[in-house]
Amino acid sequence: MPPVTSARGVPCRAVAVLAGFALAVGGLSATALTVPIAAAATVAAVADSPVRVNQLGYLPDGPKRATVASSATAPLAWQLRDASGAVAASGATAVRGADQASGQSTHLVDFGAYTGTGTGFTLVVDGRTSHPFDISASLYDGLRADSMSFFYQQRSGIAIDAGLVGGSAYARPAGHLGVAPNKGDIAVPCQAGVCDYQLDVRGGWYDAGDQGKYVVNGGISVWEMVNSFERARRSGGDAALGDATLRVPERGNGTPDVLDEARWELEFLLRMQVPAGKPMAGMAFHKMHDAKWTALPTRPELDTEQRELHKPSTAATLNLAASAAQCARVYAPYDAAFSARCLDAARRAWTAAKANPNVLALVSDSTGGGAYEDADVSDEFYWAAAELLTTTGESQYRDAVTSSPHHAKPVDAFWWGGTATLGRITLATVPGVGLPADDVTRLRGLLTTAADGHLSTMSGQGYAVPLAATGYVWGSNSAVTNNAMVLAVAYEITGQQRYRAGALESLDYLLGRNVLDLSYVTGYGDRTSENQHHRFWAHQNDASLPHPPAGSFAGGPNAGLEDAVAKEKLAGCAPAACYVDDIGSYSTNEVAINWNASLAWLAAFAAERRGAPAAPVVQVAPAAVTVPEGGSATVGVRLSAAPAQNVTVTVARNSGDEDLSAAATLVFSPANWATAQQVSVLAAQDSDASSGSATFTVGGPGVQSATFTATEADDDASAAACTVAYRIDNSWGNGFTATVTVKNTGTSRISGWTLGWSFAGDQRISNGWNATVTQSGSTVTARDAGWNGTLEPGGSVGFGFQATYSGANAIPARYTLNGALCS
Repeated sequence: MPPVTSARGVPCRAVAVLAGFALAVGGLSATALTVPIAAAATVAAVADSPVRVNQLGYLPDGPKRATVASSATAPLAWQLRDASGAVAASGATAVRGADQASGQSTHLVDFGAYTGTGTGFTLVVDGRTSHPFDISASLYDGLRADSMSFFYQQRSGIAIDAGLVGGSAYARPAGHLGVAPNKGDIAVPCQAGVCDYQLDVRGGWYDAGDQGKYVVNGGISVWEMVNSFERARRSGGDAALGDATLRVPERGNGTPDVLDEARWELEFLLRMQVPAGKPMAGMAFHKMHDAKWTALPTRPELDTEQRELHKPSTAATLNLAASAAQCARVYAPYDAAFSARCLDAARRAWTAAKANPNVLALVSDSTGGGAYEDADVSDEFYWAAAELLTTTGESQYRDAVTSSPHHAKPVDAFWWGGTATLGRITLATVPGVGLPADDVTRLRGLLTTAADGHLSTMSGQGYAVPLAATGYVWGSNSAVTNNAMVLAVAYEITGQQRYRAGALESLDYLLGRNVLDLSYVTGYGDRTSENQHHRFWAHQNDASLPHPPAGSFAGGPNAGLEDAVAKEKLAGCAPAACYVDDIGSYSTNEVAINWNASLAWLAAFAAERRGAPAAPVVQVAPAAVTVPEGGSATVGVRLSAAPAQNVTVTVARNSGDEDLSAAATLVFSPANWATAQQVSVLAAQDSDASSGSATFTVGGPGVQSATFTATEADDDASAAACTVAYRIDNSWGNGFTATVTVKNTGTSRISGWTLGWSFAGDQRISNGWNATVTQSGSTVTARDAGWNGTLEPGGSVGFGFQATYSGANAIPARYTLNGALCS
């Protein structure tokens, strides 16, 4: 790659500048726009059919639309033909007219009413035939696997196994482990003046077409990969990303393969943290790459250049904090020790970033690798705080989230240098996040509003791309996949099919329904990119080296024409046609881990099987609640998925003690189904000394019912010899700290204690000290910490906690010690 700021170094914040680019769209014609490309350049030279389809195909239950480039002013007849040539469906096009991004006049074909499946379909319009395509529920299974295999093949510090990559052409020895001629990544020095020690930073993924490793691009990439698993787990589709589903060497270890792959990068990110005892401890080095640009082509194990660590940055440190915090919660069921390592690193990174908030990467640091400069890290602070809050529930991170200006702003496009929306997605979709319900609802509304904006953009175009005509900048295909992710998130939040359709139609564009009649994903379609800019998938430069493997994703059209090949071959191109499949065109045709990560996320979403939607399940938490006699407790009720329309859920006792009661009518809509609604359970005051229980049913038409049980804590039973003092020490807007002191008023020693109470309001405990404090619904349980478990007669023990609340913050009325009421 020439010594210029890397592809990923053109910030999306520059879109406003590029909007002034002179768009030479030319005249409209019945054939494809002629793109000025040298005759023997590549397969992308001239589109071969004006009938543009997703060359991979369509899902049976998804949208099925195609674009025809034609200046005809009247509708055209179309036919869908099966592999034998028989007509399976027919109709007439809808005239769309001029399309700014492509410089063409277009028609729309919609054959979504066809419900059959098969291979080798074609679409014939006005005597012109499309590329063949399939209609199948398993359409995206291969792309899901191959887009993930890209990361295994980009791994640094491990030999690539021919058996996992389809043959010897893609196998290679481990790169950058200090085996000659490598200098290696095991003991990498800093650039002069940055540090006086060496660091082991082996592993991770090579970033793109170069062999550098960058924390800010690694952070968003690993987040997207892990988030893909989180989303699939919520939807019930995580088995498709589970153990032994992907081609990785760790398969069969009991951990989902997608997390095994992500861990290879996470381990590298953890190694990039400045060690304890060193200046700026806890910060993360911004990047690590060769001291000068590596020659093209160069296989990793043959790289002779010296590797260097570049100075820490606040942006890199917050990327580490965010991705490590996400790691801590997602990996916990599979590797508790690794989860704890991640959380420790995330906390240290957050503290270091707070102490060094303006250590910025510079645009001038672009010798040997991309600069990845970023002058505004407020979005990274928000993202990191959101991930840490979601994982820990701690108030310091909640305060950072709610005080950030990004918390109230509309959802913006995300990329490696603009990460606030990653935090919004986490806060809006991960269950149990420590924010008030109305705040979560507001965030979900912001995401669906952004998705509606993408749908509106798509509806006004000939090729239905969630990208404005001014958005064809460096890595434009990644902007398409990222915006499609927002559409998919909106589908998860609301269950409304229009968002899923928008996400799937974005894939149509990437896989051939575009001005160039070209799939930007290697190996997926009749005409695909195959000469992406890369150091060792470089067949165009060296016939002994392979083309990029199937599933590699080209950066896409870039109206800026920011390399010599693009300038020579694309002068005068319409924005969406500013692409050439040439290894020298790094500004239109490079690969990058963050681009492939969003493609893999989208492919996994598209590959999920979706039958007829099942009725949402009512979810009640807690499933068992203790109610003090004469008092109340609360349970939260929500649905497992969005209903098709508003549903009414009722709560009623169906058996048990009549002193226990709960009656409520709740309405859930497609927008608020995931927000828990609180139901009060009451226990009447009586004179008996028994603790009764009752079972309640929560259900109604259109949902699957659930039950919960309530048990009365009778206050007529014999009392324990104890007293409790509850003191609120400090209170602010929506939070407080409190100290609870328990005294043994009896004559016998208490060995091991458990104190319980119920809140009357919506208080939620986030952390405690000097006791293990847990909360289920309104019921709180505090257990001794071991060292303070013995209470001698007359002795006392105290512990504290921090909590949130809204409205009244009443002191609890009753306490139980080891199950008996305190007097």
